[in-house]
Amino acid sequence: MINQVFYPDVAATAQHAHDLSRSLVASGHEVSIIASRALYGQKGAALPAYEEIDGIKVHRVGRSFFGKSSIVARLFDFAYFYFAAAVKALILRRHDVSICFTTPPFISLLGWFLRCVKGTKMVYWVMDLYPDVPVACGVMNEGSLATKFFESINRFCLRKSDAVVALGRCMHERILRKSIDPERVHIIGVWTDSEEVKPVPRSTNRYREEWGIGDRLLVMYSGNFGLGHDVDTFLAAAECLAEDDRIRFAFVGGGKKKSTVEAFVRDAGLANAVLAPYQPREQLDELLSAGDCHLISLLTGAEGVMVPCKLFGVLAAGRPALFIGSSQSEIARVIDEEGCGATIDQGDVGALVEAIQCYAETPQLLQSQGNAGRDALVRTHAAVHRCAAWERLLHSVVNDSEQNGAE
Repeated sequence: MINQVFYPDVAATAQHAHDLSRSLVASGHEVSIIASRALYGQKGAALPAYEEIDGIKVHRVGRSFFGKSSIVARLFDFAYFYFAAAVKALILRRHDVSICFTTPPFISLLGWFLRCVKGTKMVYWVMDLYPDVPVACGVMNEGSLATKFFESINRFCLRKSDAVVALGRCMHERILRKSIDPERVHIIGVWTDSEEVKPVPRSTNRYREEWGIGDRLLVMYSGNFGLGHDVDTFLAAAECLAEDDRIRFAFVGGGKKKSTVEAFVRDAGLANAVLAPYQPREQLDELLSAGDCHLISLLTGAEGVMVPCKLFGVLAAGRPALFIGSSQSEIARVIDEEGCGATIDQGDVGALVEAIQCYAETPQLLQSQGNAGRDALVRTHAAVHRCAAWERLLHSVVNDSEQNGAE
């Protein structure tokens, strides 16, 4: 696997790489990771160059010189990782298959290079679509020369992959619109381990005690406040509910828009909101269980470009989700199919306020939707199901190669 982040990093792609690697090792496979020595977004090299974690061979290269100080700085760090990862990949013995993520963008070019040089099969795990992400976020213009250039690179990577993995139906549809062979595009959603994250009772939850929540309804946003996420709608809702003592908000995590959230809470004097940084993965079940319902958001137009993975942690904790975004998103479809929350249009502050007040007035609705979500996760969306699908796919990619060679 080739990805800039890996355990102990708390980034979502690091957690999914760790989960899948552990599952493959447990099934008797050999797994190597090429990742960065730096924690995501932080300057300097802090992690060892090599170690074994849960039977996984972890090779770390390079460093982050600038963190997230600017776009130019990030591009420099990405370029340095490309070079260092390529050198390491050439030194390592041949692997049967490489799984290339999208951090940094277009690292799948290294997978294609290994395919040419060593005959290693390549699977492109599309966590985010580039340059679709910066276009959807307004950072790049859709018709610009730069966008067209990067789009040509992405289509090249998609076409040269032995298999492409999309995170949901909306992403699958977007990829097919790029004229990619449908037989090579597979849907394997993201996940949460239903054994690792379980509901923790409110009465014994240390976060609720620490934050002084009591019996109030706690509405939580936990994870990345990224450029592709709408924060304005739920911040406006928090301001509208500032005088309702039945309700509290918690904004936990980091990312580009976290400073916007912090500034809004400070300037509006929102005493009903708690601010906290990312929390350790080992405390994820208690953190997610602290919330009575959870906010998830995605800018309208970004559906299929990215698929927020936080929904499945919310379901594992037995809590309902309030999704702010398009009804065509995979998140909205799952919520609707499983009856585990509600979808609100971006900018519809009134509808979000009404949904939150409904939960405050109807605790049995919280319970029933939370139970439905937990049942759906265990039945369909848990790590055990997703990792099994991944193993089947990897077997088919390698076996097809061996059969074609024999012919």
